[in-house]
Formats: sequence, structure tokens, C-alpha cells
Amino acid sequence: MTEKSDFELVEEFLDGSEIAFNTIAARHRNNIYWHARRMLGNHFDADEITQQVLVVLYEKLNTFNFNSALSTWIYSITAKRAINQLRKRKVREVLNFDDAHNWKLSVSDDIVRNYEDKEKLKKLNYVLDKLPFKQRQIFVLRHFDELNYDEIAEITNRSVGSIKANYFHAIKKVTELMENE
Repeated sequence: MTEKSDFELVEEFLDGSEIAFNTIAARHRNNIYWHARRMLGNHFDADEITQQVLVVLYEKLNTFNFNSALSTWIYSITAKRAINQLRKRKVREVLNFDDAHNWKLSVSDDIVRNYEDKEKLKKLNYVLDKLPFKQRQIFVLRHFDELNYDEIAEITNRSVGSIKANYFHAIKKVTELMENE
């Protein structure tokens, strides 16, 4: 028996199959989490974004137009949610409301130990935090999510040329920062 495509599952969900949605969610949950994690730099925010994206998928899957891969559409939703989360974080930092938030992050960091070397993760998060948002987003989509330039252009609504330029500058900065650390 062959595995159903995302398009087939979307059609089944639109016809009323909750099982089809659960399959879509299970198939894409890790990619959503790790994309958000790399964009936001911590488990707590990434987990929150993952839940938000899954709710949006459930509520808005009927608006998916089948013109692109479902994963591209999901990355776009995830990126928008991550941007909003970063904006909220900046407001909290300015207003000093971040102290109550920090204890949750330190507790959740233990989860990462099972998956990655903690020191490498810290260093990578530090380096990614130093990149301008556009460069970070493109670097994460290209390097970690292994999307091609056309897919990234579609997700970010930018030209392939600007994607390539931002990726080049991001690579240059990441290399420079990693060498300096």
C-alpha cells in the first residue's frame, strides 16, 4: 500500500476525514517545530508556534489552493507566526516583561539534550540571533530545511535574486561569527 500524498490527504480532510488531518499533522509537525525552533532559538516559543500552525492548518486548510506543495504553504504560515513571535519578544524585552518568561525556557532546554549537543545549539542560536531577520529566515530555509531558491522565494514573496543575495550574506556572516566564537 502506498502512502497518500499531501494533496490526497487535504482532499480527504475537506471531505470530512479527521484521520486525514491527523496524518497531515503527524507528517509535518517536526518540520514545523524545527523551522520555528531555528527561527526563534528556543523550545518554548517553537512549541507554541507549532501548536498555532496546526490550529491554523485545521481552520484554513479549505483555503489551500493546490498551486504549491503543502509543505511550502505550511512553511509560509510558520514563518509568519515566527515573525509575529519575534515582534512580541522585542516588545517584552523593551518593557522588561521577559523575566517571567525566562524560567520556562531554562526548564525546557533539558529536552534538547536528547537531540543535539547543547554547546553547538547555544553557539548556533547565538550566531543566528546575530543575523538580520531576512537573512536568518533564508539561511534556515535553505540550510536546515533544504529548500531550493524557488521554494524560498515563494514562501517569502521575494525574488530568487534577492534570496540568493541574502543567503550569500548570511553564509558570510555565519562563517565570520562561527570563526570569532
